[in-house]
Amino acid sequence: MKNVFIIGSKGIPAKYGGFETFVEYLTKMKVSKDITYHVSCMAEDEKEFYYNNVRCFNVKVPNIGSAKAVLYDILSIKECLKYIKKNNLKNSIVYVLACRIGPFFAKYKKAFEKLGVQVFVNPDGHEWKRSKWNYCIRQYWKLSERLMVKHADLLVCDSIGIETYIQKDYAAYSPKTTFIAYGATVEDSSLEDEATKLVDWHNKHSVKPFEYYLIVGRFVPENNYELMIREFMASNSKKDLVIISNVEQNSFYQDLLNNTKFNNDSRIKFVGTVYDQELLQKLREQAYGYFHGHEVGGTNPSLLEALASTRLNLLLDVVFNKEVGAEGAVYFNKESGNLAELIDNADLYSQEHIGCLSTKAKQRIIDEYSWEKIVQEYETLFLKTHK
Repeated sequence: MKNVFIIGSKGIPAKYGGFETFVEYLTKMKVSKDITYHVSCMAEDEKEFYYNNVRCFNVKVPNIGSAKAVLYDILSIKECLKYIKKNNLKNSIVYVLACRIGPFFAKYKKAFEKLGVQVFVNPDGHEWKRSKWNYCIRQYWKLSERLMVKHADLLVCDSIGIETYIQKDYAAYSPKTTFIAYGATVEDSSLEDEATKLVDWHNKHSVKPFEYYLIVGRFVPENNYELMIREFMASNSKKDLVIISNVEQNSFYQDLLNNTKFNNDSRIKFVGTVYDQELLQKLREQAYGYFHGHEVGGTNPSLLEALASTRLNLLLDVVFNKEVGAEGAVYFNKESGNLAELIDNADLYSQEHIGCLSTKAKQRIIDEYSWEKIVQEYETLFLKTHK
């Protein structure tokens, strides 16, 4: 029996977040009877419970601000060590999601080595590039990433672009890497076109099915909101631009407003968040097109969801997005007028052309990013790994 300890997600059942959804599917769709999963969960207590037939252990973490996630990972690792020792487990794996604990990693790695335990790390995306962090925190993230790459037994990258970056930038450590993508599901929303909550949402925001472009994502500068809004405003499109995001009245919002004057364009509609996944999927399906401006990180879950459900996808031309979208999307760059011209052209696409792109996008998800495929690849990896 292979015991696999997963730490770094907030836990399951998944309420939000890419890592949480990953752990949800990995455990829910488990096939092998030779794997036992143990999942850490951020909580207010230290109870154990079972979910998806998986042992989940709560880790109580004091609220210490931005360092809370770092402390959570350290406390989770300590709990894994204690459990493995107590139960005399051999040939186990600890899988750490994200590179938050680099400065503390070597110490715990040595302790696991003495117990015959391997430690895998998912390096996630370029956390140190995110604009929400100040200079000091960015330096910490970069250092942490370096130290975790240096000491990990294996780095599981969810993007070929990230794997290439790890191999190139950390060549001095000869890192051992493998690529296993993030997953998605291609299936139609169960919501009917006449469903009350859908019609009410349309009426509330004055939005008509297939008469809007859509953006879904965190409201941060590296997702290129200013570029997409500015270019949409420069286009001749008669459609709306619907933005589903956790918009806060902060300096980024104010700068965006000052720089674009989007409040003077009635087509631009910030509609807040949509946590109802059934409704969100239907809104993706009913969008004329989807804009994806993310340029930091690896395989983005919201991009996979868009390719699986939105017929026309317009993606920023960066390596991570092209790797995922391939022939199933069209691409824009940051040059002034580039996206505006693409929008004007896209408005004139024939139904046949849009249908062809949609078919390619969905087939891409089925062939390369289905949860069935991802779960199988992880189980194969965990079972073939021996000390």
